[in-house]
Formats: sequence, structure tokens, C-alpha cells
Amino acid sequence: MEQHIKAPMSKEDAVKLQAGDYVYLTGTIYTARDAAHKRMYEALERGENLPLEMGHNIIYYMGPSPAREGRPIGSAGPTTASRMDKYAPALLDLGLIGMIGKGKRSGMVKEAIVRNGAVYFAAIGGAGALLSRSIKRSEVIAYDDLGTEAIRKLEVEDFPVIVVIDSEGHDLYETAIEKYRIEES
Repeated sequence: MEQHIKAPMSKEDAVKLQAGDYVYLTGTIYTARDAAHKRMYEALERGENLPLEMGHNIIYYMGPSPAREGRPIGSAGPTTASRMDKYAPALLDLGLIGMIGKGKRSGMVKEAIVRNGAVYFAAIGGAGALLSRSIKRSEVIAYDDLGTEAIRKLEVEDFPVIVVIDSEGHDLYETAIEKYRIEES
């Protein structure tokens, strides 16, 4: 099924999505990769505030290439999501509603997704130049010293993603494998 969703995303929108749905996001999302996640996690351990509110927000695991003249951002392909698995449950428990990356997630992340009614989206790896066309604005909001791993606020329009893990824990990577096995039999 195809869905058009506003970001930040409401809990109602998150729970209606199902693994396998094609989604086009429009609105504000944020970027953060390994180093930024580590810093946020350490800030939480020290009892400090995070540089962005997690509630209803979506984090895209991405570090862009430099922007060409006249563009807000360079190539913007997804990073392997499992590198954030150590940190994701704590952010989901703070209200993070969605994550965008590529690849499988750990059992503890799946449990946190279900516990919080959140969702994990995949963006197509290798299509960073095409994905960047949906990004209308990009602004570094925290950890500028991390370069491409700084936290950015992005304004996106019809940013294409696929629901991989829905709020009920259905995992497209698992169901697609099973479906393929059944069709092959």
C-alpha cells in the first residue's frame, strides 16, 4: 500500500503502517549517525538534554556528501542501521517514532519499536543522489564538529521509504524470505 505521511509523524500514522508499505514523507526529519548517536547516548547517561526533541520525530541514518552549487545537500544515501542498535531503544523510549536506514535491526530494537508504537523504514541504498532530490533544505543543528555525522534538520518532500518493521513487529526482511521460500517450493 502507498501512504503519504507528514513528518513529524503522529502515533496514529505510525501504527497504521504495515511492513511492506511504500511511504512518501513530507516535512521535517533529522539525520544522525554513529558518532552523533554515541554523543546523545552519553548525554542521556549524564542526565543532560538532547539537542533535539525525540517525540514524534524521525531520524535518518545518513551522512551526506558535500552539496553541489544550488543544492541544499549532496548525495544522501542511508547508512547501515544496525550500527545504531545499541542506542536506538533509549531514543525510542523517549518518543522517537521513526528511523530510516538500511539493513536488519536487532531483537532489542524490534522490541523497542513494538513497545513504543514506532516504525523502521528503509531507504534504497545506492540511490543517494536520487534521494537527495527530495531534500529541500538542510541545516546543521548540533555537533557541527562531527562533519558529515553532525545532526541535521532536513525539510523533505515526498521522500521515498519502505516500512521494514511496523509497530506490531512485523519484519519485511523475514516475511519476504518466507514468502519467497513458499513460492519457490
